[in-house]
Amino acid sequence: MSFGWIFLGASVAAYGVANFLQSVAAARVTVHSKLDPGLLLKLAGHRVYLAGLLCQLLAFAFAFFARRDLPLFLVQTAVAAGLGVTVLLGVAFLKWRHPVSEVVLLGTLVFGLAALIISAEVSQSRPLNGVEVCALALSVPIVGLLGRAAVPLHGAPGSVALGALSGLSFGAVAIASRPLAGAHSIGAFVTDPLLYILLAHTVVGQLLLGLAMQRGSTTAAVASMDAAAAIPPALVGLLLLGDRIAPGREWLAAIGFVAALGSVLLLTRYAEPQHHVRERYEEKSRKRCAKSKTTATARASAR
Repeated sequence: MSFGWIFLGASVAAYGVANFLQSVAAARVTVHSKLDPGLLLKLAGHRVYLAGLLCQLLAFAFAFFARRDLPLFLVQTAVAAGLGVTVLLGVAFLKWRHPVSEVVLLGTLVFGLAALIISAEVSQSRPLNGVEVCALALSVPIVGLLGRAAVPLHGAPGSVALGALSGLSFGAVAIASRPLAGAHSIGAFVTDPLLYILLAHTVVGQLLLGLAMQRGSTTAAVASMDAAAAIPPALVGLLLLGDRIAPGREWLAAIGFVAALGSVLLLTRYAEPQHHVRERYEEKSRKRCAKSKTTATARASAR
């Protein structure tokens, strides 16, 4: 059995926890109306966000090692299953309410993922050529400019648009990491331009995801991100990187991919906002302020 399967399972769990913690932190920060890197600094001021970021780094590391042996169409779609973990945590700790349609779609997501696991075949990636590496590098400023144009959008449209652009960045990270994970030495790893393309896309994707989570439903933001992070890498993996489907199981892979990604896309339509997270935080802040004012008044009267 390949260790890639173990890394994949750990990655799904860690991504689910990371999305949950980061959504809580994003709800505690003033909504930004422009592509401002300062948002990441404000988020970094919250221990909840830092804990979520640590989980995301762990999830990325697990997914990175999983991509060494497992095809991108499986790894990227499996990462989308982390949304189910996020939803369960939201229901358990923050009392998120989800309509029947969301529950059904999450079940469909699990079914699709199971079909992909059965149809996937372990394989090593082939390297990207110079033209392909340059195209991946050019995608960094392109996604950044599209993100700048999408920032004025608010509500569900803003969540979906910015989440999808975030997914494109994380999808590029996946494409870069598949051949990079096969580096045979630390020197080759550090000098590979794919490493720096990966880091640039990670920063852009993280910023866009933070903005997406501020604008509406966490479910919609993460679902649109997962869809955009799965489809392009799956195609690139099959066409350019040597990813393989087990012989005779192509039909199962197709059904699994359509079921998993279809459910993720539909979640962006039916997901309901969890604005009560922000409202609860603001209510606690008002109570603290009121308590501080009462204490200050009492001290002044005592004097």
